[in-house]
Amino acid sequence: MSLTASLDASSVTAVPGEETILPLQVRNSGSTVEEYRFEVAGACAAWTTVEPATLSLYPGSADTVSVTFRPPRDPSVPAGETPFGVRVVPTSDHSEPVVPEGKVTVAPFTEVTAELVPRGSHGVRRGAHKVAVDNRGNAPLTVGLAARSGTDHARISFTQAELTIEPGRAAFSELRVKPGRRLWRGTPVVHTFQAVVAPPAPEGEEPAAPPVVLDGTYQQDALLPRWLPRALALALVLALVLAGFWYGLLRPAVKSAAREAITPEVIASATTGTGDPGGQSGGVGGATPTPTATPTPIAPPNPSSKPAPKPTAKPKPKPKPSAKTLPPAVPTSAQVQVRDGVGGGSSSGTALSVPDGQAFRLTDIVVQNPQGDAGTVVVTVGEGSRVLSLALENFRDSDYHFVTPILVPAGGQVTMTVTCRKVGRPVNAPAPSRCAESLFLGGTMQTTKP
Repeated sequence: MSLTASLDASSVTAVPGEETILPLQVRNSGSTVEEYRFEVAGACAAWTTVEPATLSLYPGSADTVSVTFRPPRDPSVPAGETPFGVRVVPTSDHSEPVVPEGKVTVAPFTEVTAELVPRGSHGVRRGAHKVAVDNRGNAPLTVGLAARSGTDHARISFTQAELTIEPGRAAFSELRVKPGRRLWRGTPVVHTFQAVVAPPAPEGEEPAAPPVVLDGTYQQDALLPRWLPRALALALVLALVLAGFWYGLLRPAVKSAAREAITPEVIASATTGTGDPGGQSGGVGGATPTPTATPTPIAPPNPSSKPAPKPTAKPKPKPKPSAKTLPPAVPTSAQVQVRDGVGGGSSSGTALSVPDGQAFRLTDIVVQNPQGDAGTVVVTVGEGSRVLSLALENFRDSDYHFVTPILVPAGGQVTMTVTCRKVGRPVNAPAPSRCAESLFLGGTMQTTKP
């Protein structure tokens, strides 16, 4: 073989971010001039070079080239021992190349960065943060976490007080700030603190990297927010406005509707309905008043007179047979719908006609104005006795219940009369051409003759 090559040392230590040179001896033992080129093999090839890249030697001569190691200061190059080889390849001779081998040891380095997320927090009971620690060195790293509070009114704790991080990786630990006492109301209180990330230090030596100090704040808010008094005052004002609206507008309208429903005809009809069916009149309950008895003077006893004989008791008269009882009242209901056009006069409809030999006692009336028409509606019973007189624009559904029934005699009718002034329009429906009102009544029907 006409080529020999050897390294000055079989192993070398390289510091990341610096250059380390290892000499390589090359000898041409052939009989012709030869040129050689160099190739680095192994994991360190990306950051290892040979200078010069080519070398020409005369027969029997030798020279030295420099193998330069430049490991980057980056977590991608792990610390530790790495084998390598340098291939010396002749360019003109087709003989096999020579590959001297060695080992390069990458020295470890430590670089730590940390971040507090978020830098500031706020809350009523506690503040929540996260400490993110990045290992930018080329060896596994274990760091300790500590905290310093700027005041004596807050306690700081970590979920993990120690983190082990691989090269090029990040680890997280939660940091919680809890105030010593609660703040019920007033201005928020700001608590300052510091989180310290400290790499380990061998005993009696300085740490491999300086500690990282992170500043943070926690704002303690009051339990009762500032806007609560204003909201209570606004709610009180709103309640007063609603009360005034009720007493000033709605309550008088309700009273007015109730007064309109009570007419002289209704009172007269109710009075007629409570009279005695037999036509008797007199005192309370239709009973005839009993005349007051006049006291009779008693004569003094005569001693010479004989005692009067005791009167014999007369037999009590037999009670007369009572009159025939009437059949029970039958619940009865009826309804009618009346339509009327604008400007065409009024329209009437009969809801109920009382047959001969019977009487109807009216107890309930329901009037409906589903379209929201404007005008008047009059409900009459018997021979034109007016029971209700209402304005259509004041209601949609109105019901009336009478404690004392209104008596409608045989042959009487219950009639509703509608006078349309303006046709209403229901929501999401086509406009009708005429006013339309409904009357529903209820009561009992009873035979008056046995």
